Amino acid sequence: MKKALVITLPVFLMFALVSCNTERSFTAGQEDLFAEATKTAPLVNEGFNRCLKFVDGWLELRDSATGLIPRNINDERSKDMWNAKDCAADNYPFMVLTSALLDRDLFNGTMRDMLETEKRLTSRIGNMPDTWSFSKQGFAVADTVLPDIIFGSAEYIKDGLIPLTEWLGPSPWLDRLISILDDIWKYAPLETPFGKICSDNPEVNGDMLQSLSRVYWITGDRKYLEWAERLGDYYLLGDNHPTRDFKVLRLRDHGCEVVSGLCELYATVSFADAPKKEIYKPQIYEMLDRILEVGRNEDGLFYNSIDPVKGIPVNSGVADNFGYTLNGFYTVYLLDHIEKYKTPVHTALGVLNEKYKNFAWEGKSQDGYADAIEGALNLYVREPVASAREWIDSETQVLWSKQQESGIIEGWHGDGNFARTTIMYCFWKTGGVHLVPWRKDLKLGGVWKDNTLYLTISGDDNWKGSIMFDRKRHSENMKMPLDWPRINQFPEYFTAEIGKSYLVTSGFSKKDETVQGETLLNGLPVKVKAGKTLKIIVQPL
Repeated sequence: MKKALVITLPVFLMFALVSCNTERSFTAGQEDLFAEATKTAPLVNEGFNRCLKFVDGWLELRDSATGLIPRNINDERSKDMWNAKDCAADNYPFMVLTSALLDRDLFNGTMRDMLETEKRLTSRIGNMPDTWSFSKQGFAVADTVLPDIIFGSAEYIKDGLIPLTEWLGPSPWLDRLISILDDIWKYAPLETPFGKICSDNPEVNGDMLQSLSRVYWITGDRKYLEWAERLGDYYLLGDNHPTRDFKVLRLRDHGCEVVSGLCELYATVSFADAPKKEIYKPQIYEMLDRILEVGRNEDGLFYNSIDPVKGIPVNSGVADNFGYTLNGFYTVYLLDHIEKYKTPVHTALGVLNEKYKNFAWEGKSQDGYADAIEGALNLYVREPVASAREWIDSETQVLWSKQQESGIIEGWHGDGNFARTTIMYCFWKTGGVHLVPWRKDLKLGGVWKDNTLYLTISGDDNWKGSIMFDRKRHSENMKMPLDWPRINQFPEYFTAEIGKSYLVTSGFSKKDETVQGETLLNGLPVKVKAGKTLKIIVQPL
């Protein structure tokens, strides 16, 4: 048996990976996996470059005085503003994430500057932001409207800062998140029998249920759990139960968040407050059972909105956010092992390729496609229904076709979701790795099978850099006890862990190398020769 050589210095590893003049032989099965990885590489190249083009397009639209991007470019009023619920929540964060992955100078420079600028200019009640007018170089409205400010702050946290934190870990964006969240609850205006809460708007409270549950795990501070439980009590123990008391329950965006948010809280109390879990359990089950009973069409996808009491659809259109709601069902399945809450995931994923190709999600808006693909990707990694794979591939092509030559997609804040979902798709195609520094000619493909990663890398010119491996972000960055599915989550594929060893096999090296997880997380150094394809296998020992 060939003995693996333990190398501790990355420079030696780089030499070993390129030192062989002839390519080593792989088994037929391994070559098949490399061929599959090579086939995906052009998709990853296209996807990452589209994300960079999106960033470049929107940076061209920045306000000259502040450097902030406008809400959208389709009407004069929106061209004149930066706001929290749209620019900050949906567009800017995925410019940040794109640059963090593909252009570190832009990430450390312009993106950080934009954060500091929005903090300085837009914080109006404590750290909570309000809408900024470029023409006025001041707030867009003279009055301070607390509900509007809380709404924008909640959206900024859940849709923008939470996804960034899940990927980046501790960062200035997490600091911004905590400061806004604390002030939302410092100024919470609504008295209830369960204590003060920040709003009676299900969208705001859905945002808060998700954010507070996750921030509780990040920080370990029980005040976030206490605030989340106030909202849980308000909906599950009072007169605001979503399926017993709502006249209209939205199961699409701008309403569906409360369903998955309550399920996230249920997951959190399952580990952090067992007595509360038992109190919530029948209420959660009642909500999920009623949605299954009256909230789906004949294909098992959710209506846009329902009257849960009468048991009829209010808007019988198909919700592009079906995955967001199914996150909640699957979370409860993971916790309590109730098959009827897993089955709807299989039903939805199983019907997409048959009936929902090129479907008119939100009137064929790119945002509708982005949300539908995101939901399917997040569930597919947990329940790989075969036909859903073809659907995700085909519909991503539809999504990409909507980008303009300028890099702009549709010219509004939802363009950020194009980049969010494209990045998710690319990581699905690489097994969770990316290359630093990125170059536009690079082609990276990956296949993750049996906990082993097969990678191919090529470029038009010589390239030297690092393969950046993913980590168990749900436990390391978020400190969560379970990787339950979450809105705007980036799924985990092949992950490296500190303290574990990995065998690296390269097509350009005669020897296998044993490296530590720390090396993979810090970046595995490699060189790629022009016109050559580097093949690498990484597997845990």
